[in-house]
Amino acid sequence: MTIQLPDLPYAPDALAPHISERTISFHYGKHHAGYVTAVNSGVADTPNEGRALEDLVRSLPAGGLFNAAAQTWNHNFYWQSMSPGGGGEPSGALAAALEASFGGVDAFRADFAAGAVRNFASGWGWLVFDAATTGSGSLRIVQTDDARTPLTDGLRALLVIDVWEHAYYLDYQNARAAYVDAFVEHLINWEFASANYSDALRNHA
Repeated sequence: MTIQLPDLPYAPDALAPHISERTISFHYGKHHAGYVTAVNSGVADTPNEGRALEDLVRSLPAGGLFNAAAQTWNHNFYWQSMSPGGGGEPSGALAAALEASFGGVDAFRADFAAGAVRNFASGWGWLVFDAATTGSGSLRIVQTDDARTPLTDGLRALLVIDVWEHAYYLDYQNARAAYVDAFVEHLINWEFASANYSDALRNHA
């Protein structure tokens, strides 16, 4: 089974003006595609050939092949975390969980944005479900550097923002905070996050 570059869930210009078609062409068409090529090259003619991407990420040791696999998975998840006309308010069980874990959706937005802006490294800002914590603390915001991912820490990702410079530099130059604000206010795909939360609860039950 060859690891595939998934189709974008929207047209390349659909996130404009917040993320331009030019940024998508480089980020998806060059960076993401390059990671997919690297992971397929790395597993070819080895015992890892044919394994599912998530299995590779969970089991590979640190190094170049792990980086390629994890960056492929992270980017797959990132594109789904955004939608044209996104942002707004979550509803249902996820909204209640955000209230319990952070004190409300606005408080979550503020904490999520602050963490993503403060991340010194090239990396990722995640909303995750922590199955080891019950009750009001089951949702957490975590930052990972480089290719690291919650998959390797036993956490269930619900939502992610990419804060590698290639995610925003063509549109925002060094103004990471402006990019993060645009993501939080206009791009978050709450339906995707809610579906991930529902699935996490089912698997945890």
